[in-house]
Amino acid sequence: MKVTEHIAKSDGTLFSFEVIPPVKGKNIEELYRNIDPLMEFAPPFIDVTTSREEYVYIDRDGLYDKKVTRMRPGTLGICAAIKHKYNVDTVPHVLCGGFTREETEYLLVDCQYLGIDNVMALRGDAMKGQSYFEPTQGGHTYASDLVEQIVKLNDGCYLHEVVETDAASKFCIGVAGYPEKHLEAPSLKTDLKWLKHKVDLGADYIVTQMFFDNQRYFDFVAQAREMGITVPIIPGIKPIAVKRHLQLLPQVFRTDLPEALIEAVVACKDNQQVREVGIEWSIAQSRELKEAGVPVLHYYSMGKSDNIKAIAEAVF
Repeated sequence: MKVTEHIAKSDGTLFSFEVIPPVKGKNIEELYRNIDPLMEFAPPFIDVTTSREEYVYIDRDGLYDKKVTRMRPGTLGICAAIKHKYNVDTVPHVLCGGFTREETEYLLVDCQYLGIDNVMALRGDAMKGQSYFEPTQGGHTYASDLVEQIVKLNDGCYLHEVVETDAASKFCIGVAGYPEKHLEAPSLKTDLKWLKHKVDLGADYIVTQMFFDNQRYFDFVAQAREMGITVPIIPGIKPIAVKRHLQLLPQVFRTDLPEALIEAVVACKDNQQVREVGIEWSIAQSRELKEAGVPVLHYYSMGKSDNIKAIAEAVF
């Protein structure tokens, strides 16, 4: 079922979360152990991230070969496994970076065969060592290009031919939104214009980047609506878990942290206390957002579920 159909059928706020594929060599059972405790909250869908490729250097008798690899492959296989094991819809993240248009088309065809109805269309980050995002040769430069390819596939338009078929894909397309603007956007207004462009092309719903001040989300939604964006806008929530998040999250995601949260984390004696602060802050965020009638509360679990479970128990 499509994410938008789940939202339309619900008379309240839904619970969903995102998982990360395990590093190569790890067992999928570890992933299941983190999903199991969250299934009691009946998530209608679970997102599965896709990692960029990266360079590794292999020692060949003292000479180092530069190779490209993916440390966390298996997004599509994990989606299929979760769908089969838990009877829940899954949303694979589809990236521009690291994929040609042909590889993207093959991935989407596989999703269709597996009965996956939803995809999250993202540009992706720059590779490690790159200052800015550089498109893969033969791939897309912007998430809007990716949305356009998916929409065309839904219409039976493949890259090299138009297929007359009664079995065309009908993907529900999610895209990212940034309440504090994308780090490369010159302004929030410009960023919103590009977001509207993705929606105008056919994106069906939006999931926001993490934020820690709900007013940022409310203002973002209000500005999006004024611009004519009418699709569901799902807030993304990330509980702080360790002290270094005070530096890491602003650096990586360009998000501001409220002074009250910063002071509470700084006052903690250890990361266990930080984790409790993060849980309580996210509970307060979630309750306010739920009272405001958001369609879904979407949590960035980052591979761990104990804090997400504690939040969900208090909110749902």
